[in-house]
Amino acid sequence: MELGTIEREIYVDATPEVVFEVVSSAEHLKGWWPDDADYEATPGASGTITFGKDSHEGGNVEQFTVVEAQPPTTFSFRWTHPAGQAATSGNSLLVTFALAPSGAGTLLRMTETGFREQGWSQAVLEERYNDHVSGWEHFIPRLAPYVATLQVRP
Repeated sequence: MELGTIEREIYVDATPEVVFEVVSSAEHLKGWWPDDADYEATPGASGTITFGKDSHEGGNVEQFTVVEAQPPTTFSFRWTHPAGQAATSGNSLLVTFALAPSGAGTLLRMTETGFREQGWSQAVLEERYNDHVSGWEHFIPRLAPYVATLQVRP
């Protein structure tokens, strides 16, 4: 097993503009992925995403730095880097959402890379990689149903 890249693809019955908003804005992101999100969707902007309750109540707060925001085709960010450190290829994972029109909707491809660059032991690498595989298998399928709940203006 390669343990370096996770890829998922999903068709969403909405325009690339709508899907871009759902994968890039903090408000929409927390509708299908983390429990909370606080960042601006601007390249270089930093913030956090939180799974579970806040860090004081046993939740997991992850650092989040926007790398690229090109509506409606690409949104990427680095995450999991230590608080107070700038996100780099050696201390964070890179997630890219690439969007392409497909029929009346959008084909979204999510790619997460950077696992091998972290310098983790084989056991830690396998654990973190498998944890992220499991996470994306849970969260990516939630994206299309979330989009379907939105009132989209023509």
